[in-house]
Amino acid sequence: MKSRRLLVLGVLMAVCSLTIAGAAQAQQKTAGRTLTIKLKYSGSGTVDDKHLIQVFLWDSADFVTGGAMPFMIQASASKSGIVTLSDLDKSPVFVSVAYDPQGGYNEVAAPPPSGSSLGMYAKTPGTPEPVKIEPGETAEIELAFDDSFKMP
Repeated sequence: MKSRRLLVLGVLMAVCSLTIAGAAQAQQKTAGRTLTIKLKYSGSGTVDDKHLIQVFLWDSADFVTGGAMPFMIQASASKSGIVTLSDLDKSPVFVSVAYDPQGGYNEVAAPPPSGSSLGMYAKTPGTPEPVKIEPGETAEIELAFDDSFKMP
């Protein structure tokens, strides 16, 4: 009898745990994060539909050493474009950009080609700054870059 009660109690606890976890997951899904990035490219290249600025989101600052892959990519066809990334489930995130003056860069297949202008969101030059976004909130950042740093 006692073992039966323990079994019933164990099953009830498991069901409650799954229900709570499912509700939390559903709440987290509906409370997505949004990041708005105001780009300002002051380099010499022409930015248009064939020469895009690629915006990369990372979940780790290790991207600067090649130790991470972006989890989201979006493009802008304007030197002063605004890119909005919605339904983010991660925080903090790190942001970098690449501009290929030759055009035709396939951001999914490979890193930016040699000669591409690079930038990242940073308060201290060379150190990626995390962007913290609370669930259900929108964070806004400005990311200015030029032709100072290029892909080797």
